Amino acid sequence: MIMSESERKIFEKHLAMHTAPTIMGVKCANMFSVKQSDRAVEECIRSFSRDASLCGLKMKQLCKCKERSLVYVYHEKLLTAWLGSPEVSAFLSDFGYTPDMSLDKKLDILSKRISCDEFPHEVGAFLGYPIEDIRGFIENQGKNCLLCGCWKVYSNAEQAQRTFKMYDRCREILCDRLNSGIDLFRPLVTFKEEK
Repeated sequence: MIMSESERKIFEKHLAMHTAPTIMGVKCANMFSVKQSDRAVEECIRSFSRDASLCGLKMKQLCKCKERSLVYVYHEKLLTAWLGSPEVSAFLSDFGYTPDMSLDKKLDILSKRISCDEFPHEVGAFLGYPIEDIRGFIENQGKNCLLCGCWKVYSNAEQAQRTFKMYDRCREILCDRLNSGIDLFRPLVTFKEEK
């Protein structure tokens, strides 16, 4: 099935809004939920994956529910390095992920544990969130955070605030590009150059 132009535009807008930091190479991964038919989502992922691969990006449908699909966009090299760091690797081992597992195997396990209504705690690690904030979220059951933005912050709120602003700037840049008719995956000026 070939996606319609309106389905393509909706998917592009979701990519720009929800995965801009990853597309621009400042974050290892993002995910977003999209309401489209299963076939349309699969076609969008296939179509955009060809373009995204030129930027070192991959896309994976983590789960699908009755009306929505959860799409995961990631930089394979950045994500592999992040998940392989000692602190993240030790954290993930508490959830059954071993250091010798391939990235694909880890993503398959995550995909089996995730649903559109509920996320396992380790999903934060797969999104590049600071481990101390993920642990804080677990220990505080999502309450008592210092700051709430892209994630709930339990330590180093100042650094998190700077990160949130950088992510917002990435969104602005990509949404402006999209609104100007520029392809999302055309070679990008890096965020550092854009400042």
